[in-house]
Amino acid sequence: MKFSPNDSGASEIVLKRYDRLESRYLQTGDFSALQEMNTEYPIETRTLIEKVLQLGEVSDPRIHNRFLMFYQDSTLQTLLADVESEYANVDDLTRKFQDAFSNLNELIPGIKIPELYLQIGAFDQSIIVGDKSVGVCLDKYMGEKYPLYKKYYTAQQLKTMKRCYIVPDCLCFYLLGQYPMENFEMKSQVERDIHVAKVMWVVNKVTGEKKLQTAYLKNVEKYMLHNKNASIDDFLRTDEDYGSILKCK
Repeated sequence: MKFSPNDSGASEIVLKRYDRLESRYLQTGDFSALQEMNTEYPIETRTLIEKVLQLGEVSDPRIHNRFLMFYQDSTLQTLLADVESEYANVDDLTRKFQDAFSNLNELIPGIKIPELYLQIGAFDQSIIVGDKSVGVCLDKYMGEKYPLYKKYYTAQQLKTMKRCYIVPDCLCFYLLGQYPMENFEMKSQVERDIHVAKVMWVVNKVTGEKKLQTAYLKNVEKYMLHNKNASIDDFLRTDEDYGSILKCK
């Protein structure tokens, strides 16, 4: 069964290649690419310029030149070319997203499926969660041996900066947005960590992998072994089970 993004059911997932337009403009100054970015992807462009790169407001008549000049740095020009090569084909990611969201819909019937797009940042954020969309910054998933990373990241950070983490990271951030923790500022760190672990448990389940790990994930796994028929929607919304989860050693 096929459905459009933001409807319920099993979706035909499409990864929007915003990154290709972005790369074309930033590497060649192609004005037609910039026009298409502004007309076809206005929200994505605004988010990238204003929130991710923090270059200013898109209404500023000089902003697009500022955007272009920002990426003329030799390191970022190398990054643009490398991302273009590494992610020339994303069929594998499309299939994984398709399977994961299909499984997620079975666990949480009626959950809204976001529009997914790919972009290139500047070594800052990994996943951008919007109102109805999720953006993946491919520059943060070039592999732990990618030469440009060594200057900026620790060995521990590099372990998760791989292609295989794109789908689980995307799902995790999206679900955290769909199931925010109530009264977050009033919660203890343990309660916050358990909430994240609950989301990660769901992500690992729908992806069929265990890429995401935290200190409390095993507690959640054992808790769910004894609550196999629990509503996942209720499980992610409630915080009344935290005490019981902590007891699952």
